[in-house]
Amino acid sequence: LKGDYGILFENSIFYPYKDSIILVFILFLLILFFKAIATSVTFGAGGIGGIFAPTLFMGAFAGLFFANLFNYLGFGPLSESNFAMVGMSGLIAGVLHAPLTAIFLIAEITGGYELFVPLMITSTISYATIRLFITNSVYTHQLAKRGELITHHKDKAILSLLKVNKFIEKNFIPVKPDATLGDLVKVIAKSTRNIFPVIDEENNFYGMIFLDDIRNIIFKPEKYDEVKVNSLMYMPNTLIDPDESMEEVAKKFQKTGNYNLPVLKDGKYVGFISRANVFSEYRRLLKDFSDE
Repeated sequence: LKGDYGILFENSIFYPYKDSIILVFILFLLILFFKAIATSVTFGAGGIGGIFAPTLFMGAFAGLFFANLFNYLGFGPLSESNFAMVGMSGLIAGVLHAPLTAIFLIAEITGGYELFVPLMITSTISYATIRLFITNSVYTHQLAKRGELITHHKDKAILSLLKVNKFIEKNFIPVKPDATLGDLVKVIAKSTRNIFPVIDEENNFYGMIFLDDIRNIIFKPEKYDEVKVNSLMYMPNTLIDPDESMEEVAKKFQKTGNYNLPVLKDGKYVGFISRANVFSEYRRLLKDFSDE
């Protein structure tokens, strides 16, 4: 009521330690530690706490801590305000992956370019260091993990737009593993495809039969009742999950050279994906990107 704000500090439990520089260092470290935890928890839980302002805050305190520590150890004198600004620039460059933003933002805040060279050095080192461990910023990290990040890399950007479920073909006639060659020949006569998935009543996938592999035996009627499907089928080495990214699918096609790959979900047969369909859509989107 008297307007004497000093009484607020006198009644603090830390007032007796006001002249202890060690306590100041401990306080700086505690603030940095708990601020990082609070920001991470808030952001991870979907709260609207932001990243930009907390990063500036932690950068300023990191710079203050560094300057005060060096002054205390006798390596100074270092300007605490300048190091606070440089610390802000370093954290912005590292956390947001935006070194130029960090440099010019702090230069504008200080109203001059006296700190321009220190800002450039700090921001460059911070950005180069974080890129060794994390290739995406905090804003794009989750998108990159899900394969949904659209970048300036055209190939990856286009593949991120393609979804596996869109390319699953289901017009393949299945056969049972205990069926005979005669049963398989009847299925071949009805099918327009040259691949036949081998599944049971519960849709469990046992393998597949490629028409070219059995062409030498399907014209031998004496074998129709003797040969079983399970002796003709094979299990492909490469399978596709519906939740995979199209970039992974493209790598599998490139590695195997197959024209069709089976899609399984928890061991259950879903369908096949054709390399021709995937790359046809890829070329169409690439043309659209180029036209833009």
